[in-house]
Amino acid sequence: MQFVSTRNNKDKVSFSRAIVQPVPKDGGMYAPAYEENLRPWILHMDDSTPFNSIAGSLTSALLKDEFSPIISETIAAKAFPFSPVLSQIDKNLFVLELYHGPTGSHKDFGVSYLASCLEHILIMQDKKATVLAVTNGETGACLAHAFRNKTRLQAILLYTKGSMRGFKDSDCIWNGGNLYPVEVNGTEEDCFRAAREIYADQDLIQRYNLTLANSLNIGRLLPQTFFYTYAFTRLKKLVHSDIYYALAAGNYGNLVAGLYSWKFSLPVNGFITDSSASLFADAQGKCTILDSVIPLNKRGPSDPVNPSNIERLEEVFFANPAVIRGLVYPSMVNPKEMEKAFQDFYITYKRIIDPSTASAWAAAKKKSDVIEADEGAVVLLARNHPSLEAKTIKQWCGETIVMPDSIKEMYVPASSKKTIDPERNAVVNILHELS
Repeated sequence: MQFVSTRNNKDKVSFSRAIVQPVPKDGGMYAPAYEENLRPWILHMDDSTPFNSIAGSLTSALLKDEFSPIISETIAAKAFPFSPVLSQIDKNLFVLELYHGPTGSHKDFGVSYLASCLEHILIMQDKKATVLAVTNGETGACLAHAFRNKTRLQAILLYTKGSMRGFKDSDCIWNGGNLYPVEVNGTEEDCFRAAREIYADQDLIQRYNLTLANSLNIGRLLPQTFFYTYAFTRLKKLVHSDIYYALAAGNYGNLVAGLYSWKFSLPVNGFITDSSASLFADAQGKCTILDSVIPLNKRGPSDPVNPSNIERLEEVFFANPAVIRGLVYPSMVNPKEMEKAFQDFYITYKRIIDPSTASAWAAAKKKSDVIEADEGAVVLLARNHPSLEAKTIKQWCGETIVMPDSIKEMYVPASSKKTIDPERNAVVNILHELS
């Protein structure tokens, strides 16, 4: 499979190029250059196929021109010692739990796969690369866990004061590791600004072989397509009607991944999501993307350090406008409706879900006419372990959520030997030091 920028579908690049150098010079985002028919692989797998085998098989099918089956299986096996879990809640209601990774966040899947792919590619190319990332507690823990002990990768992690999590002293470069945690005297937006200035300089990117670990990097987004195949392998013996996935919009990564799965021939009837200022239903109830009124060539570049995947969503819509409008169903969900959906779910099913899953459930209930037209099944994507939102859940239902020990150890506060002001030159000095 090859990849193209959302702003130039003529210049095709390999997967290896797209994830090692993830920022197209035209300011777009890399996306699959064409559709793939993975139906034979998808239908061959069943509920006995473990997630890492699904990931390895789909990696091999999609990237067969770059990775042998053995390399594909190795990448997936190293990336995924953990797996999603599909739980049946009611006859036609399921929850796809994406929080069984080391930090209890769905981000574990994308970041772990990206780190495994990068390490293998860099070994084959006999190169090294550096990730520069702005982090908070959750993201920092996820990145630290995924990138530790990589021999070809080093990661500079910019934390705001008091938010350092997820690494041990032995992970740090000054103790022989490959992580460089840095405390920044400023806000998260100050950190983003300094990092943007770095990634706006092509000379710096090339000199220090900088790459990205957020979802602008297609290597972070591609493994999210594996969620849907995993769910289907578990659903196909249980559901004999339409299948709808309900998910919180977030930065649209999971929605885009779902649509890529559809383009890869996964059986699916629709995606239900909560509306946002960028994605909503028009007066006729059809999915609309507000940004599309501004041509891509008249916009500024995509944000390399705090991206939204809305531009990738536009690219899918542009290629298949009529079909997509019948495949994506946005519904407006306000905070009160989210809280009520959480409480209804809790009372009805005696189960606690995180707020983003509650928002997806609220959106799904508003689309019950679409779902029930053919006795369809709904799969809720549960992105994060409920304990990560323990304070909100306590307010909503009075329950105290205890964080599992396996997750808790990833959120132990840490400290760094390095503190800087949020300035471009301070970060460049670190890059120079590491080189």
